[in-house]
Amino acid sequence: MMAIVVYQLFYRMVLGHSFNWWAIIKFLAQVSLGALGIGLAFGFASVLWLGFIFNDTVIEITLTLAVSYVAYFTAQEGSDVSGVLTVMTLGMFYSAVGRTAFKGESQQSLHHFWEMVAYIANTLIFILSGVVIAEGILGNGSIFKTHENSWGYLALLYVFVQISRVVVVAVLFPFLRYFGYGLEWKEAVILVWAGLRGAVALSLSLSVKRTSDNSSYITSDTGTLFVFLTGGIVFLTLIVNGSTTQLILHILNMDKLSAAKSRILKYTQFEMLNKALEAFGDLGDDEELGPADWPTVKRYISCLNDIEGERVHPHISTGDDHNLDHMNLKDIRVRFLNGVQAAYWGMLDEGRITPITANLLMQSVDEALDLVSHETLCDWKGLRSYMNIPNYYKFLQTSIVPQKIITYFTVERLESSCSISAAFLRAHRIARQQLHDFIGDSEIASLVIRESEEEGEEAKRFLEEVRLSFPQVLRVVKNRQVTYSVLNHLIDYVHNLEKIGLLEEKEMVHLHDTVQTDLKRLLRNPPLVKIPKVHDLINANTLLGALPSAVRETFVGSTKEIMKLRGTTLYREGSKPSGVWLISSGVVKWTSKSIGNKHCLHPTFTHGSTLGLYEVLAGKPCICDIVTDSVVLCVFIEADKILAALKSDPAVEDFFWQESVIILSKLLLPQIFEKTTMQDLRALVAQKSRMSIYIRGETFEIPHHSVGFLLEGFIKAQGFQGELLTSPAALCPYGDQSFRRSERSERGAGADSFSHQATWYQVETRARVILVDIAGFEANRTLLRRSSSLISHSVDHPSGSLTGEHGGLMSWPEEFYKIRHHQNDPEKANEKKNNLSAGAIHPSIFGSMINNAPGNAQRFSGSGLKPSYSHSYPRVPSNYVRPLFSAKSEGSSTIGKKLAVSERDPHVEDSNSKEKQGRDDSSDESGAEDELIVSIDSPSRLSFRHV
Repeated sequence: MMAIVVYQLFYRMVLGHSFNWWAIIKFLAQVSLGALGIGLAFGFASVLWLGFIFNDTVIEITLTLAVSYVAYFTAQEGSDVSGVLTVMTLGMFYSAVGRTAFKGESQQSLHHFWEMVAYIANTLIFILSGVVIAEGILGNGSIFKTHENSWGYLALLYVFVQISRVVVVAVLFPFLRYFGYGLEWKEAVILVWAGLRGAVALSLSLSVKRTSDNSSYITSDTGTLFVFLTGGIVFLTLIVNGSTTQLILHILNMDKLSAAKSRILKYTQFEMLNKALEAFGDLGDDEELGPADWPTVKRYISCLNDIEGERVHPHISTGDDHNLDHMNLKDIRVRFLNGVQAAYWGMLDEGRITPITANLLMQSVDEALDLVSHETLCDWKGLRSYMNIPNYYKFLQTSIVPQKIITYFTVERLESSCSISAAFLRAHRIARQQLHDFIGDSEIASLVIRESEEEGEEAKRFLEEVRLSFPQVLRVVKNRQVTYSVLNHLIDYVHNLEKIGLLEEKEMVHLHDTVQTDLKRLLRNPPLVKIPKVHDLINANTLLGALPSAVRETFVGSTKEIMKLRGTTLYREGSKPSGVWLISSGVVKWTSKSIGNKHCLHPTFTHGSTLGLYEVLAGKPCICDIVTDSVVLCVFIEADKILAALKSDPAVEDFFWQESVIILSKLLLPQIFEKTTMQDLRALVAQKSRMSIYIRGETFEIPHHSVGFLLEGFIKAQGFQGELLTSPAALCPYGDQSFRRSERSERGAGADSFSHQATWYQVETRARVILVDIAGFEANRTLLRRSSSLISHSVDHPSGSLTGEHGGLMSWPEEFYKIRHHQNDPEKANEKKNNLSAGAIHPSIFGSMINNAPGNAQRFSGSGLKPSYSHSYPRVPSNYVRPLFSAKSEGSSTIGKKLAVSERDPHVEDSNSKEKQGRDDSSDESGAEDELIVSIDSPSRLSFRHV
């Protein structure tokens, strides 16, 4: 179409305009680039407009027609640029970007409409040209008297046109040969000879004729002669070149199918014969008319009469076919990718993918089709970039752009990536099945199928990562697809009822419009990923949600949710801790030069993790690097807020220290706790741990099947002349070979050892140590817990409604917090005792449901953990006398446990024993095998005793 721009330049020169070199360059740039810009602008606007039109073929056709003519007149008359080039740009934009804006029947109707419009326009141009030529020749015979050699000029002009094409193709042949798709010499011959002239040339000649009627620069005879010569060239190219092109193709052997395509064609004909026999078997006999005659039927199926020989598989090669395997492989790849693209169109019609997603997927197939001759299937290569968050998103996070906007676009990008990956896997699965059904088992087909499966591995890994980090994204995408498919199924059902006569047309239209309304609402307001607010994140968090409401509310105003992209560093090893990161969704990866993570197969933390809490509590530098390994939704709490919360209650401090051990256990002892879920690890620390504070000179023991964690202070292994052990450190029992091997490997690697083995330790300075009994855990690698069917949430404790996976693991006794503040008020204390004795179920710090239980509990030594806490720093005593409780811990299948408080309130009456008994009976449906008595001396410490 650049020829039209050059034509306009010469046309203006003929009309008297003068141009220097700079004016020529400016004119060509203005006309071409201006037309390009106007065409793209109208294309974007019309595609956006089409997005608001829902399943209305008439309006879609009208819009495309109106936009085409408005764009032409805007460019040609309003902006003085090429209108033809503008419409061409608009059409290319529709073909490249807007092709998925038309779906199903609308696309077919639009195609047929524009095909008819093009046919009518071509016909009118040829008719008008013939009329003008006839009028000039017959109406005024002086034209040939003035130009006596017009016919000779026409012949010379035809020869000149052919020579000019030869020169142009010859000059550009090296570039066409080695760039792009490549051009063979046979194809170059056809390119020269098949250069037909048609409607465009005649249209330009007619514009010259129209100008010549009112111009002083071009006479009327010149305009008529211009139409005559142009029409003559068109006539000669159509008659001479057009009629002999097939002969040239035959001479050059370009009208024959390749060996691979011939085999596929013959194989398909045999398959057609089999399908015809199957159809005849199904339809050849019925109750009313009886049987049919196959020879008579076959005589009318002439397309199957020339089948000769035996059915041969298309991929069976002989010794003479040296290049056949490569041709077959290329052919099968092309057919496979065509099947993938057809599957994308089907998913677009079904509503599984959006037009934008469909356009990206089909573009990747188009790019892969260009490379099938020398590369394996590579349509995933064009989609790989959409699986990553763009780098400019990180820049936006550091700018003044609101965090909610960044979060919205990040989640939207995740949804698009998941939709692309799922559609890619589904389309390839459909294409593999179709290829196997058509070709069967062959080496070449199996090779292409293996290439497809290898391509899908990366897409599967991406979806698995999203399933682990943001499962709600996959759920939203699936809900959207299923909703659209169900509504489309309802439309098909209604139309089928009308087709078979069970519904009248008015009834069908009413039901159809009702379903269409639902479809519109789905497209306008689809299901979206709901990002919880800060208040909800805090309440649902296993750390903050377990705190008393008064303490928890202090974090709401100063806490904010943050969406971190993959590869973002939360904190570095050795840096000063600035706060605590609570992972709500996503995966983070830890690395450490001092600890080393070679014992970890997957050194990661997922949702529910509390990162940086130990460093804030101990005032130590960060002990590892934490980098996001996916898109992460997290909550950040400043260190000052955490330290201020410690002053509210001593039990809060104990609770925070216990929570910090969960992350330390995975960092320091990955060989034990790496495969343990955060839920099981919290239950283990909460139920089978004891924290103590020791002063200088004291000693303590690490019992067998237990591990300890030094959280503060310095200690030394008793009986060893070694260096001081500083926090943090893992204290393992002496004699365990697995601990010994891991310690030797760490020391051999040159890294600082954070795990030590000894039975007794001597305290050098004030030290905080927590002991965890892993006797049962080490055998099963999981802690069996009771069913959580009895968990209820009181009105005063809204934080109890946690997520399904982490809910109820560590919930705070709100009543205990209130009683500590009102322990000097006898009336309020008695009122609280009455509330407890009324049988209300209170969440304990360990997520257990505690209700009144009769009977006296005896104290036993539990689980091998000896009371080694310091006499100088005794346990935090109970500030009030609590009633005897029976506690059931959460879990799917657990051993029955009965928890009791060591000190019983003699004033508590057993008035609610029936209610308690009902709860006990309902909880025993899981099947109790033995019992465990637990004494609770403070809300942050338990001592376990076996019965």
